[in-house]
Amino acid sequence: MARWCYRHRLVVLVLWLGALFGLGAAGTTAGTDYANVFSLPDTDSKTAHDQLTKAFPERSGDTDTVVWKTDEGSVRDPAVRSRIEPALKDIAAMKGVGAVTGPYGGGAQGGISEDGTIAYAQVTFTAQANEVPKQLVQDVVDRAQDAGRSGLRVDLGGQAITRIQEPPQGLSEAVGVAAAAVVLFLAFGSLFAMALPIVVAIMGVGTGLMSTALLSHVTDVPEVAPLLGSLIGLGVGIDYALFIVTRHRRGIQRGLKPEESAVQALNTSGRAVLFAGGTVCIALAGMLVMNMRFLDGVVIATSLTVVLSVLAAITLLPALLGLLGPRVLSSRQRRRLAAQGPDPAEPSGLAARWASYVQKRPRTIGAAAVVVMLVLAIPVLSLRLGATDQGNHKESTTTRQAYDLLAEGFGPGFNGPLQVVVPGGADATDLVARIRTTEGVAQVAAAPPAHGVSVVQVVPTTSPQSVRTDELIDRLRDDVIPRSGVTAHVGGVTAVFKDFASVTGDRLPYFVGTIIALGFLLLLIAFRSLVVPLTAALMNLIAAAASFGVLVAIFQWGWGAEALGLGKEGPITAFLPVIMLSLLFGLSMDYQVFLVSRMHEEWVHTKDNARAVRVGLAETSRVINCAALIMVCVFSAFVLSGDMEGAMAGIGLAAAVALDAFVLRTALVPAAMHLLGRANWWLPAGLERRLPHLAVEPHEAPPTAEPVAKVPVAKVPEQSGGATVVHGFLRTPDGDPPAEATVTLISRGGRQLDRVRSLADGAYIVSAPAPGSYVLVVTDRRLAPLARHITVGDRPLVYDVELPDDVDAAPRGGG
Repeated sequence: MARWCYRHRLVVLVLWLGALFGLGAAGTTAGTDYANVFSLPDTDSKTAHDQLTKAFPERSGDTDTVVWKTDEGSVRDPAVRSRIEPALKDIAAMKGVGAVTGPYGGGAQGGISEDGTIAYAQVTFTAQANEVPKQLVQDVVDRAQDAGRSGLRVDLGGQAITRIQEPPQGLSEAVGVAAAAVVLFLAFGSLFAMALPIVVAIMGVGTGLMSTALLSHVTDVPEVAPLLGSLIGLGVGIDYALFIVTRHRRGIQRGLKPEESAVQALNTSGRAVLFAGGTVCIALAGMLVMNMRFLDGVVIATSLTVVLSVLAAITLLPALLGLLGPRVLSSRQRRRLAAQGPDPAEPSGLAARWASYVQKRPRTIGAAAVVVMLVLAIPVLSLRLGATDQGNHKESTTTRQAYDLLAEGFGPGFNGPLQVVVPGGADATDLVARIRTTEGVAQVAAAPPAHGVSVVQVVPTTSPQSVRTDELIDRLRDDVIPRSGVTAHVGGVTAVFKDFASVTGDRLPYFVGTIIALGFLLLLIAFRSLVVPLTAALMNLIAAAASFGVLVAIFQWGWGAEALGLGKEGPITAFLPVIMLSLLFGLSMDYQVFLVSRMHEEWVHTKDNARAVRVGLAETSRVINCAALIMVCVFSAFVLSGDMEGAMAGIGLAAAVALDAFVLRTALVPAAMHLLGRANWWLPAGLERRLPHLAVEPHEAPPTAEPVAKVPVAKVPEQSGGATVVHGFLRTPDGDPPAEATVTLISRGGRQLDRVRSLADGAYIVSAPAPGSYVLVVTDRRLAPLARHITVGDRPLVYDVELPDDVDAAPRGGG
């Protein structure tokens, strides 16, 4: 498929553009129908909601609040009324506004504070908040605030008002992509190579979001789902394309033609991308274990975006590689390739030095990494699940100021009243009396029975996010209502979120167990080891604890929240742990597979654990850290989304990815594997026979590049066997040993297997992992490089090499 996409690149590009614009046109025509369904079956708040909906179906529109405060005198003064009443009248006349009830007309829905300085009116729209036109909401805000003057503040709160405070749509995505572009350019040094992962990610996320919008008409998809879908889609889309482009560039630098390099990159890294994308989708599907309708829509949106991102990486990317050809390398890299031939160099620089340092001091590095993670995880001990509201908005927003004014004038519990629903027309007189004397209750108002249902509104003395408000709900359900002798249910937004948090907390251990067990099974099959998946499971738990610790410190304790423009501290959104754990599990699996698969490959060839861990870390740490840095940029940018849940998810995932890549995969995992030694790869023989085989990467296929040397190929009869060696002497044309020659053995797939310096007499010896065909590359600073095809059997191969002294006479190429 990769070769077909490469050769038919224009067809693939047209198909993708057609899909993007086609879905965009369909989505624009159909619009969206997102629905926030937080209530849960078999909960008290859900029963109360169902009873209210059945009895009062006309109360379907969104209700927002206009609040005003006078610095001097009373809100009843004629000077205040003469400004507020005309504004409320104009708002009521607007098309799309169903009703406006305020304190001056005797309406039951309005009120004035005891000191007379604060009052509010309620504006009921004819549609839900996400369906109210933003222009109408802006007109309501403008008209209300026009009534303000010096000494008279006017602010507005509510879900519809919140929508017009959101930053421009796509701002966070644009900032994240721009930051990722900078990282990619620094990594690749080429504008064309930089653009490839970004284009692929945008196509995947774009088609995913359009598809999600269309699916919102046939199933319940919450408003936060597209935000989470774009967050995870951009991260994995750029990372997956990065892995493939990196492998493709390496193939070209080692002498493969662009087409063969692209095919090989898709056949190796492309397979890993399929495996990684599959694990992310499986992890996301683990949310279904929670049995929450709200999360079902999140699973649909995020999984669909990940699938389309993977599809773009394995189809659109090879087509784009075909359009670029060798220009995927920078001009400097192309000149160096033409002048010096294929690049056989083993990993060097900081990555190689760090890998050697970890090998020398695994205990010190492992202990330091554990201490860092444990310190960051300490705040998670005080984790409290709940819901954010407008009291958590930034102080500069009108919704936050309206929230604070209502709390000042009517008590902190006024922003989250409880609704006690008594079905069947039962007498609620005794219940109302008992509730009024209950600890934690500020106000009680009983409406006359209607449609066979009585509704008692209860205003707590504490805020909706307070632990004491949760205790009041439990007290009403467990003590007050049973003692009253009537059947009643406690509902309202505050009760719904409390039930949501309780159910999430109860089911979370089963969810964590499911995804950990799933990850263990996948890694067990992939790497034929018991220790590797156990280590990965432990690392996932450590990463989750540390990232949630960061989340609690910032959002629940408020450390730096206001400085970062995140608003006031509060509980962690109830559904966030489930979503974050799913995404963290999938992303951690990506990095674990990418790191350990290279170690496993080296272990299979050499049976040397220390070398396998060192080489695997040296060859993968740079791309893992680059991919993680991109994800951190993308995720952190969602602080600008204007959505508290989006900001929490962005910072939480950014912290999780940074800790996972820079601390766990770069330090703790390799240190632990050095300490465990050969035990890393142990698997009982009986289990080995029963496990299915799952190859993350295929066996290396011979490349179709031109022969690298026009000399006879040294051959010995090929037989089955284990590792062997190639040895011989190097000579200059004068018959002398070269002074500074390096000999490198490379597989025909382009992977370096061994590298040595020749001795003073010109002797060398390199290790071949198994019989087969290889490329032997000899370089010397003062002589032209030389590459030869050799075929190794099951016995040591003697192969002497005479180096040319003329650069033009040296054959070029590579395997």
